Amino acid sequence: MLIAKSNYIRKLIIESKEADLARINLSNIPGGPEIFEKAARFCYGVNFDITVLNVAALRCAAEYLQMTDLYCENNLCSRTEDFLSQVPLSSLSGALVVLKSCEDLLPMAEDLKIVQRCVDVASAKACVEANFPSRSPPNWWTEELTILDVSFFEKIITSMKSGGAKALTIASAIITYAERSLRDLVRDHSGNGIKSLDSGESDIRIQQRDLLQSIVALMPPEKAAFPINFLCRLLRTGIFLRAANICKNELEKRISVILEHATVDDLLVLSFSYDGERQFDHESIRRIISGFVEKEKNVSVFNGGDFKEASSTAMQRVAKTVDAYLGEIATSVDLSISKFNGIANLVPKGARKVDDDLYRAIDIYLKVSKMPTLLVSWITRIVDDLKLSYRVIYCRLIQI
Repeated sequence: MLIAKSNYIRKLIIESKEADLARINLSNIPGGPEIFEKAARFCYGVNFDITVLNVAALRCAAEYLQMTDLYCENNLCSRTEDFLSQVPLSSLSGALVVLKSCEDLLPMAEDLKIVQRCVDVASAKACVEANFPSRSPPNWWTEELTILDVSFFEKIITSMKSGGAKALTIASAIITYAERSLRDLVRDHSGNGIKSLDSGESDIRIQQRDLLQSIVALMPPEKAAFPINFLCRLLRTGIFLRAANICKNELEKRISVILEHATVDDLLVLSFSYDGERQFDHESIRRIISGFVEKEKNVSVFNGGDFKEASSTAMQRVAKTVDAYLGEIATSVDLSISKFNGIANLVPKGARKVDDDLYRAIDIYLKVSKMPTLLVSWITRIVDDLKLSYRVIYCRLIQI
């Protein structure tokens, strides 16, 4: 019965030099013993279920065993092909389940175009769902994609881009995937707990770093497609995992483009480790602010204005956020005067309408650091006394 439907087994037996062949080696069959048992059941006419979970393995096994219609009508190859077309490849969820099962069936699943067919169906139906949701919540389809390995997820995102999917649609899928696949690192940004995280070069950390870098590489070119809070959490993850500079630089550029939408909490995400205690290097913050200021300067020059004299609303908003941020990190005993001063001086003086928040940040920093008089004089030069409110001036006089 096996020989009648499997040309591979027939050839093994015919070509064998053993007079009484009792055993043949099928250890390389896709899907292993469980799938071979189902293929054997098929040969002997015993009923079994073809499902979305096993159809890809059965199709690969049928190809391996050469169970085509050339040797027997309505053989296992054609049966599994019919099932693939009629059941899983008719829905997004079905295509994704089959695609997930192909992770253990490479490269044969790719050679048989099972992977590509699943990708084509899944990406097309995901684009339709993004524009015309068929169920609630509207972004349910992004959760479906999270079952995939990043290499298959990348194939679907690439296919969606080729199909003309909007940047916000791609961003929605990437955000959900990142929050699921890097759950502990990306989702938590409170600075409370997660003290068990190890920043060493363990295998899991290397895998997470590779995953993060793959996710960032998939981002659409539109810089404003992602919420700034998500980008800040992703950058902190990159800093923690010691991601490649090209990965961190890309995230910094994206944050700097939309920095006017950042809150103090967003910037603090980048400044503290997951246990809320140790501070990260502030160089990322400096590059982000510097990039935003440079962008505003270029816009001002293009519009024929004077960047030093007048600042945009966005620049003024960033200046206020930066001053409030300095007030939050001023209590850190590890914050050097050069870093504090460096961040404060990145903001053009014209962008600050009032220097009250900057003055408070400096006041806190000086009290915590107990600096020498010479350094106090140096750091207080960045405050314009004419931009202090009467209330701050009064408090200042009382302290003197």
